[in-house]
Amino acid sequence: MSFFSGIMGVLSGIMTTFMDYCYALTQNVGYPSYGLAIIMLTLIIKLILAPLTAKQIRSMEGMQTLQPKIKELQKKYKGNQKKLQEEMSKLYKETGVNPLSGCLPIIIQMPFLISIFYALKEYPYDPAFESFLWLPSLGHPDPTYIMPVLSALSTFFIQKQMTGAQVAASEAQEKQQKIMQIVMPLFIGWISLSFPSGLVIYWVVSNVFQWAQQMIMYRGKNKGVKA
Repeated sequence: MSFFSGIMGVLSGIMTTFMDYCYALTQNVGYPSYGLAIIMLTLIIKLILAPLTAKQIRSMEGMQTLQPKIKELQKKYKGNQKKLQEEMSKLYKETGVNPLSGCLPIIIQMPFLISIFYALKEYPYDPAFESFLWLPSLGHPDPTYIMPVLSALSTFFIQKQMTGAQVAASEAQEKQQKIMQIVMPLFIGWISLSFPSGLVIYWVVSNVFQWAQQMIMYRGKNKGVKA
């Protein structure tokens, strides 16, 4: 536990330093704003992780391509989960699609999310500039509940987009995916009620960036197919 805490301490310190630089940049342009600094920091992190996110999206596209064949296998081997898993593994091997490759970007992003959580939770905002838009303080929860609602909605659309590209291995898993599509946004919105507004801004902007990246990649692929 101490080793994990030490790593998170180092990472949160790095995030705090980056936050300081982003805020200093807003000062240099004559508009000091911690809110803009958080948005800038979020975009920097998402741009760094963009190649991994692209890999995740391509993995989901590969799963979409295999969806008809997987549905056939599910229908053919209904009631025989062992044989179904064997045939699906064979299909993945033949097509070169790895259903687990889409998990890597999520795993890698977790340290960033945890470290920025600690960084923004303890960040020493200057009281003169800690407000942003309708938010009285980025270091405290949004009293208007707008940010928690936005966090829940953005999470819902990301979940819906990702779930639509995933193929369940069984009816039970398909039901679980549908349940998580509702439960996860509600959970994120609920915990956002007590999170600092600055952290919720990071979450919302991060979701919007990923949604835009996925839409651009899908649109580019569709144009390529039409051409």
